Amino acid sequence: MRKTAQDRKVEISRTVLDLAFEVGPDQVTTGMIAKRLGLSQPAIYKHFPSKDDIWNAVADHVCARVYENIAQAATDTHSHDDRLRMLVIGHLRLVRDNPALPEIMVMRTLQNAHGPLQTQMRTVMAEFRNALVTNVAGAVEQKIFRNDLDPTDASTLVFGIIQSLVLRMLLARDPDILTQDGTRLLDLLLSGFAHSEVSR
Repeated sequence: MRKTAQDRKVEISRTVLDLAFEVGPDQVTTGMIAKRLGLSQPAIYKHFPSKDDIWNAVADHVCARVYENIAQAATDTHSHDDRLRMLVIGHLRLVRDNPALPEIMVMRTLQNAHGPLQTQMRTVMAEFRNALVTNVAGAVEQKIFRNDLDPTDASTLVFGIIQSLVLRMLLARDPDILTQDGTRLLDLLLSGFAHSEVSR
């Protein structure tokens, strides 16, 4: 069955992220992408006129997923501590599915093609951290977390769980680590934030 142009673009973006985790973002070439998909290089350029355009599409796709995760966790039907869990676990799943993201975000030697993705990811991650702070503050207000808890400090500790799991993933080259240990470690941390009346 012939794929639509949009489906092919999504497939190319997905392949770029897969290859970036396997060989490193700077090493991905259109030749690699074409070989992985069983296409010719001109077929790749038919959908994306330049390599920059490919990385722009990758940036748009991934950032949309992060914003979607933030929006899903913002529903009023959940308490703020549950929203916090949704944010963190949702993000860990996103990185598990796109394990090249951490390496792209911390690259110090960038080619022009990677700049938009890195810039957009830094922007969306600032939004993610703001959502963490908002929900910690909300949980303090709801007396789920203790009154003396500083939302910014607590959010830094929550984010630290993500960072430590990402580091383990990069060392082991095993994205499943993120979701296997994420919930348990997050629950352990949040139990230390709990209001005394909740923790009893």
